[in-house]
Amino acid sequence: MIRFENIYKKFGNQVVLHDICIDFEMGQSIAIVGPNSSGKTTLIKILLGMVIPDKGNLFFDDILIANNHKYRGKIGYMPQISQYPPNLKIYQLIEMMTDIRKNAGWKGTPDNELIKAFDIETFQNKTMSTLSGGTRQKVGAALAFRFDPSVLILDEPTAGLDPASCEILKDKIQKEREKGKLILITSHIMADLEELTDHVLYIQDSQIQFFEKTEALRDKYQEGKLGKIIACLMKKKAKSELIPTYV
Repeated sequence: MIRFENIYKKFGNQVVLHDICIDFEMGQSIAIVGPNSSGKTTLIKILLGMVIPDKGNLFFDDILIANNHKYRGKIGYMPQISQYPPNLKIYQLIEMMTDIRKNAGWKGTPDNELIKAFDIETFQNKTMSTLSGGTRQKVGAALAFRFDPSVLILDEPTAGLDPASCEILKDKIQKEREKGKLILITSHIMADLEELTDHVLYIQDSQIQFFEKTEALRDKYQEGKLGKIIACLMKKKAKSELIPTYV
């Protein structure tokens, strides 16, 4: 489905990603974790076409995506911090994004489940600049799922949401998992990752340290909580202590 092949990226003198080789398949729900500045965000931005790697190739459905942006229509992206035109009203933003998708060839039926569940229609005349962080998250989530993408990339999806809204969003993610979609989630809330993902991709020092099923990881470290496993790994200084495993 998605294949990173020898991806290398450097900003100035800092190597951010070094020789990244990984395959993601439909039906997987993947937690992307690692210390701050480990390369997680850059990996996602390369997948989204927002950052161009210095070396290596990225394939989507076995098609090289270099100079080909059509694959983006199959991705739903929920950023941690949404950047929308401040003077646009919510309904105008939704209409604009729908028109952009249609002009790019999308012919599906909009998924309004989150718009209804979050009661967005009741405040759709508010401008984006007046919204709280949590409300912006709701709008971002509704847009990410609206066009029935086969791949979902969710960056800190529950950040800023109240408990009821968190459960609504997590229920929606679970529904999309059951449809066999590929879901990539980054979050500092380990409980969310344990609940919503079945694989862990751990990146440290610009390299993949392992990509494993969550259950296999628990068995290996004899620890039930994913958060404790990740915290332990982050404290290790020597990369030699981390044995790469790919499944």
